[in-house]
Amino acid sequence: MEKKMIAIAVLGVLAFSIVTASTALVATNQEYADAAARQSGVSVVLSEGRGHIYDCNFVQLTGTASERCAFIEPGRASYHTLFKAVPADLRAQFYESIQRGMPFLMPVEGTAAQAEYLFQRPVRCPTVPVAQHLIGYLDAEGHGVTGVERACDDLLTGGSTKQEIQCSMNARGGWIHSDPPHLVETPGTGAGVMLTLDLALQRACEAIGAQMIDQGCILVLDTQTNRVRACVSLPLFDPEDIAASIERQDTSLVNRVVSAYNVGSVFKPLLAAAALEAGISAEETYECSGAITVNGHVYRCAHGKGHGEVDMQAALEQSCNCYFVWLGLRLGGEALHEAADSAGFGQSVGIIGDMRTASGNLPSARQLADKGQLASISFGQGALTATPIQVAAMMSLFANEGRYIAPVFAEGIVNEYERTVSESLYHPVQRQVFGAGTAETIRQMLVGVVENGLGQKAAPRAGGAGGKTGTAQTGRYDEESGEEILDAWFAGFYPAESPRYTVVVLMDSGAHGSDDAAQVFARVADVLSFFV
Repeated sequence: MEKKMIAIAVLGVLAFSIVTASTALVATNQEYADAAARQSGVSVVLSEGRGHIYDCNFVQLTGTASERCAFIEPGRASYHTLFKAVPADLRAQFYESIQRGMPFLMPVEGTAAQAEYLFQRPVRCPTVPVAQHLIGYLDAEGHGVTGVERACDDLLTGGSTKQEIQCSMNARGGWIHSDPPHLVETPGTGAGVMLTLDLALQRACEAIGAQMIDQGCILVLDTQTNRVRACVSLPLFDPEDIAASIERQDTSLVNRVVSAYNVGSVFKPLLAAAALEAGISAEETYECSGAITVNGHVYRCAHGKGHGEVDMQAALEQSCNCYFVWLGLRLGGEALHEAADSAGFGQSVGIIGDMRTASGNLPSARQLADKGQLASISFGQGALTATPIQVAAMMSLFANEGRYIAPVFAEGIVNEYERTVSESLYHPVQRQVFGAGTAETIRQMLVGVVENGLGQKAAPRAGGAGGKTGTAQTGRYDEESGEEILDAWFAGFYPAESPRYTVVVLMDSGAHGSDDAAQVFARVADVLSFFV
């Protein structure tokens, strides 16, 4: 019996020794230690690393803002203190995250003194949004929903540096001190998008629009290349709060720059140029009585006021509808359709990827064989609709010796790490629409519109300008007053001689007239004087 007890004791000591030795081995073996750390490792994404969008000077338009976030350790007694630092609208989320028992990121305000680990999380949208109608916005998963963000989603995903917070946790849910929370960065593909916008000019036009336009747009093109330098649609919206725009039903999500509208008298310079090309003299006169009848329908000048004897110059300056109806009938529908088609009407413009503008509506030559249709379109009414970007391309014809250049919104694909353009996207459609002499004649007439005609309110402080007013009937009526809703335009170029910029202003569905649009143009031209 005694021998049996001794044997059992020896076996017990031996088993204890084996367990102790195994424990020591595990404790000192680095592979086991690394495996344990891996099992308790935690990684929380701070930024997915979406590629950025830039202006033409490589100035970043997205991801320029950030928010301070606390990386919070489960099980700590600092929740009550941190609660005060969490924004009010996130406190419910804060409590939900606590219950999960895993570390999490939470935006904090103030000192957040009890937060041991603070990180700056990039925010996609700038503090003051810029060009949001063109750039677009993201969904909750960080993918593009509209605009360039949507059109280039695959390219931008993973384009920039991904940021993660990594750490190791013990069984009690606390940090392992040998591996505390730290930032790990993983480079992306470097792919981003450069737009043709100039941020300084874009911001200036946004400020002017916010002061002077309820609904409408401001568009600025580099006249010689038709690169879009500013692209402002109003009302503006907050890309971080789309629900608010939907709830207001204020049409703020509509990009008016690329949407089609009735154009009114801003179309008249194109008809004038087509007539000159067809051999009709600018000096031929027409006696305007204030009304003209075609196929039994009466077309009138504004307020039914007659302009008397007018030639092409005077008709443009006074925006005489009757003259242009007479001129359109002389020219014929086929020639007018050919000129408008060549000038880009009825055709959408590519923005980037599969993103395109509206095409508007240009009646066919067969439709314009009807004299009533032709009469209406001769002063920009009837079935004719166009986007502000199409109107701008037309206006640039007269400063580019009659050459059409399709507007361009995107400069290229870039490598943000190397700060280089890896692929140019400037490949505009180009064609000759009018002779250089015709274009120069109309350009001088448009300068006369600002100096002597209805466009005088568009005159800038210096440098002069040329352009055309437009007040377009929409066929829609105000429910309260019963009056027809009108769209007001001014399209022109600056400066008057050797134009550098083409500008289009639209004020739609409001109480504004073309004089108001002209005044916005003047303000924009004053800003452009610093860019010439």
